[in-house]
Amino acid sequence: MTDRYMQGSYGQFCPVAMAAEVVCSRWTALVLRELLCGTTRFNDLRRGVPLMSPSLLSKRLKELEEAGVIATVPTGQPGIFEYKLTEAGEDLRPVVMALGIWGQRWVESSLSLKNLDPSLLMWDMRRSIDITPLPPRRTTVHFMYPELASSKRSWWLVIDGGKVDLCSTNPGFEIDLYVKSSLRSMTAVWMGLTTVKEEMDAGSMELIGDKSIARSMQQWLGLSPFAKQKRRVAA
Repeated sequence: MTDRYMQGSYGQFCPVAMAAEVVCSRWTALVLRELLCGTTRFNDLRRGVPLMSPSLLSKRLKELEEAGVIATVPTGQPGIFEYKLTEAGEDLRPVVMALGIWGQRWVESSLSLKNLDPSLLMWDMRRSIDITPLPPRRTTVHFMYPELASSKRSWWLVIDGGKVDLCSTNPGFEIDLYVKSSLRSMTAVWMGLTTVKEEMDAGSMELIGDKSIARSMQQWLGLSPFAKQKRRVAA
């Protein structure tokens, strides 16, 4: 443990206290979530925590490296590095997952749905797309959130060659499916609080385009890794 951690120490030998000194500073759990999801580069980490300042992200990454949770690995390109989890970092996977499971089970869904963020939602959706039900050709899906400002209203997922790219500007490809939805409805589907069919039946979501891609949306969309957790109500 470095001097920096000793300065912010709880002053207890308890392993819970010592672990909390490493992982419980503000934003650290979310940075760990991104790293555990496979993100390795600084700009991609920023997309996963869009409200976190670049300077604070740099600070947290340095702290995690000092604690032995991650290692900075050169990419061979000047000035570009990747952040890789060490064995100690990978050991935090069940800890971070347990936090998410608890939040999905016990945090009131109406509170969760107050924290809407289109960039984070689309970034999360991008990495969970199941390409299996989709055509073997390039597929482009245009998501539209009409209630948002024009700069955040449109997003494109491009699935091609087994890879999924997220675009915030028109990639110029033919659109296979238009998904028109409120951000709240799309977030609720992603979190497993409702389904594509239920939102369509309620008039909160509209799918226009390739019918086979539309029919299989619930399957290829994928869901939050915590979506299967059943909600519970605290006594």
